[in-house]
Amino acid sequence: MIINIALVLSIFLLFLPAAYAGKKQCQPYLKKLHNIQSLQRQAHSLKTSNSLNKREGKARNKWWQCEQGKLPIKYKKKKKKKKIKSKKSNVQFNLNSSVNQIAPFSTEKALIFKTRFQGDKQFSWLEYYQQPKACIRPKSTKKFAYCMEDKRKQQELFEKEYTLRN
Repeated sequence: MIINIALVLSIFLLFLPAAYAGKKQCQPYLKKLHNIQSLQRQAHSLKTSNSLNKREGKARNKWWQCEQGKLPIKYKKKKKKKKIKSKKSNVQFNLNSSVNQIAPFSTEKALIFKTRFQGDKQFSWLEYYQQPKACIRPKSTKKFAYCMEDKRKQQELFEKEYTLRN
């Protein structure tokens, strides 16, 4: 009886490293599956959702095939992550860090935004300007160009009317 238990235990211990090695080789597939699943938990569009569902299905099948021993094992070399430097400013993007600290401007001076009209004329312009519904969120550059041209024409008409009133 003790010999049988010892024999079963030794056979079990013999095959344990092989089973563990198989699982270890499938870790990249499992990691990829978990990455896709974490992307699915984030907010996105229907099109992206469908794409992620397909990717998850393929990743799950690859991982399962690897677990079953039906997938040849491929070893990949890890690529070094690069630091990207912007030529326009002193901003550095470090792909290794989880939070990128970006300096949006290279100056500490105050930002000044000027509109075409100032003071009372600006308030009058805001009351005068009628933005077309299609210009609230233009979907193409052609529509955006139309909106800019419409706004320019309304500004010219406003200037003429404002000078005649005052």
